[in-house]
Amino acid sequence: MTIELKQEDIQNQISCVTHEIRNHLSICDMYSQIIKKNLEKSGIDNTSIENAVECIQKSIQIIGSTLLDLKSLNSSTEQITDFEKTILKAVELSKAYVVDKDIDFDIFIKNSANIKTDENRFLACLVNIIKNGLESIEIKGKIEVIAAAEGNYGIIKISNNGKPIPKDKQKDIFNQGFTTKQHGCGLGLAICKKFLESQNATIKLVKSTKGQTTFEIRIPLEK
Repeated sequence: MTIELKQEDIQNQISCVTHEIRNHLSICDMYSQIIKKNLEKSGIDNTSIENAVECIQKSIQIIGSTLLDLKSLNSSTEQITDFEKTILKAVELSKAYVVDKDIDFDIFIKNSANIKTDENRFLACLVNIIKNGLESIEIKGKIEVIAAAEGNYGIIKISNNGKPIPKDKQKDIFNQGFTTKQHGCGLGLAICKKFLESQNATIKLVKSTKGQTTFEIRIPLEK
């Protein structure tokens, strides 16, 4: 027996699920603010905790934007953001995924400029690429981010020295549903590519060989 769901039914289900998730995100956001206020009230100056709380709040914003995207299928909210600051924020968020590994982060940003994009969704793309790199590293390794504002574009190269993507799989990595991970769903890079293209930006795999895998993103600079 085949049950066909109408578009309206699917949309209603999506609305219900996103509503419930957003409720729990609100609780997380509320308690992160409480922690922040208690630190200030107690006069506790702990940079590590403050950075952790800030990362939690930014992650909540990113998830919230993704849920809106799922709910409305058109939720991109563009704003002017600083190219360098956005990259640095993505790196800090990505460090939350370093668990039981010895990872060095080498970051070099030559200069900065303004870009016009949905910051939360752009951050999600950068974090996804860095996170993939972290997952490819078994115990010890390096994540390298090199960026520069050149001409009309901001160029970001994100590299890792983990396990390379098999050569015969490289052409498929941006296809929806394709994954090389045991428990992956094959949506991350496909969603990144779709979003970036909607911003007149591009993403490509520059190389993936033993010792180095590099992705490059080009996004227009705001004049």
